[in-house]
Amino acid sequence: MSSLSYRDDSRQGAGGLSDDDDKPMPLDFTHHYSDTTKSRNASKIKAIYKFFQIPGILNIAGGLPNAQFFPYDTLEAQAAKPERWSPSSGSSNPSAPNHITIPHDDSTQKDLLQKIDLATALQYGMAQGYPPLLGWIRQFTRDHLHPGVPYKGGPEVVLTCGSTDGFAKALNLFVTPWRTTDPISSRPGLLCETYVYTNITNQATPLGVQMVPVETDESGMAVSGPGGLEDVLANWDSSKGKRPHLMYTVTLGHNPTGILLSVERKKEIYTICSKYDVIIIEDEPYWYLQFPEASSLEAESRGLPPPPRSSPSTVTTPSSGFPFLDSLTPSFTPLDTDGRVVRLDTFSKTVAPGCRLGWITAQPALIERFERITEATTQQPSGFVQALISKLLISPPPNPSPTPSFSLFSHRPPPSQPSGWQPSGFVTWLSGLRTRYQTRMARMCTILDSGSALITTPPTRSHSWAVVKKVKLYDFSWPRAGMFIWLRMHFFSHPLFPVFKSALSTALMVWLTGGDYKVLVTTGAIFAANDEIKEREGWEYFRLCFAAEEEENVELAAERFVEGVKAFWEVRDHEVIKKLLEEVKSDDEVVGEQEGLVNLAGFMGC
Repeated sequence: MSSLSYRDDSRQGAGGLSDDDDKPMPLDFTHHYSDTTKSRNASKIKAIYKFFQIPGILNIAGGLPNAQFFPYDTLEAQAAKPERWSPSSGSSNPSAPNHITIPHDDSTQKDLLQKIDLATALQYGMAQGYPPLLGWIRQFTRDHLHPGVPYKGGPEVVLTCGSTDGFAKALNLFVTPWRTTDPISSRPGLLCETYVYTNITNQATPLGVQMVPVETDESGMAVSGPGGLEDVLANWDSSKGKRPHLMYTVTLGHNPTGILLSVERKKEIYTICSKYDVIIIEDEPYWYLQFPEASSLEAESRGLPPPPRSSPSTVTTPSSGFPFLDSLTPSFTPLDTDGRVVRLDTFSKTVAPGCRLGWITAQPALIERFERITEATTQQPSGFVQALISKLLISPPPNPSPTPSFSLFSHRPPPSQPSGWQPSGFVTWLSGLRTRYQTRMARMCTILDSGSALITTPPTRSHSWAVVKKVKLYDFSWPRAGMFIWLRMHFFSHPLFPVFKSALSTALMVWLTGGDYKVLVTTGAIFAANDEIKEREGWEYFRLCFAAEEEENVELAAERFVEGVKAFWEVRDHEVIKKLLEEVKSDDEVVGEQEGLVNLAGFMGC
């Protein structure tokens, strides 16, 4: 495979590292581009935007509405200070919030990387994002989140409307849609874990993409052995379609399993992906929610010996500048010598899901293609959101700096000099969130541990010995990262399993929503990568989220779940189960149990 030479050397970018000359150029992946991507050209109308910045020029070329007619004079909010949650204890800091004000037109600020006002944020802009926010994210990504990416020039970024949008654009870039009338040899495939976030299958399968699950173990995606990544790719059956050149994975807090993929396993996976020329789409909304105390807390809860201290990461990267970030298991990016990793990030879990704001990190040539896709689809994210997040993270300095040579519509901004939360404040915020979520996780898991078995005593005559029976209801590992607990229910031990079999999964889910329990869980079947996994074992699993409920309800939800499961195992009446199953039937037809569950799960954020 040939190396990539850039037509625009500037995309190798500001902020290059001192040893950059020793790094290889990222590889050329144009052979993986979809037919649509190959034919995309830059927006012709936006190509003239650069002329808008000529001093004194009168613009009658672009179709931009006049900013004086925007109906908002200011945008204001009360925003938390980054130390609201203590990184050490998770306790709340009652300090007063910051008052954010975004003016209509900040005519005093000439630095377009610091100019945050409604006249620019709400106007048409460039596809890569609002310049102040784009510059801040780019600098944070290159200097702190992914320092030392091992290819020449380092990565670039483009803003998205969240990770769902980012994945949709990745499919647009790499997948030519396949129809049943097309040759089977051209059908694309997507490698993934056996269980995968539901929106991924919902986006991929309508394009004719077949999901290609790779077997997993307690450490994540398996590399060797039957069904492992090497086995799947080396022994690919071309009668099923084209050998997959795309992988989707969540390695830092997998949804739904809560697995944290080690650096050692990442190295093995990356080596195989490089061998078989696979693009890695790494979706990491939970990257900062890694729980270093999970293994010791799990052992303590279960009365087991303390686990051995985990060995440090064997990947060597420059320091991020923050101990918290340095302590986290890294993503695939520090291993990405080829430039084959596309990382999806989002503000959905760090700020709020309704922001619909995120970014893609990848080698420059791929980012350029993402920009072309964005120009023709979503364009840049909401100006309201970008302005608020910009003000939260940056906040322009009180004294405007001289106008830089950079133009609003030049191809790539230099690093900005933020003065709001700044990277240090953002990292403090993330560290505090991690502590709060780890506490929630431990509280829920402790209750689940205590209620994982049903103790029954059959009725006996007076003065005779009672026989105590212990029935295991479920088992699980405490999540090492993320927001979810993945339970394997022991439906085989239910007295009515011989009659209802896998349908007990649906019945239990409905049972828990009624009576005194009123707790809603998600069946694992909806996360199964294909029907075979769903039918074989998907129905055995439940996913519980410890993040969504109010603080006072974390224990209550776990207690209700435990009580409801125990009561369900006491059910002996067939009619009770049949009535529960009737509740997942549609008005005009009986749908399969998993279809009913999908509809119920659709009301919950994933």
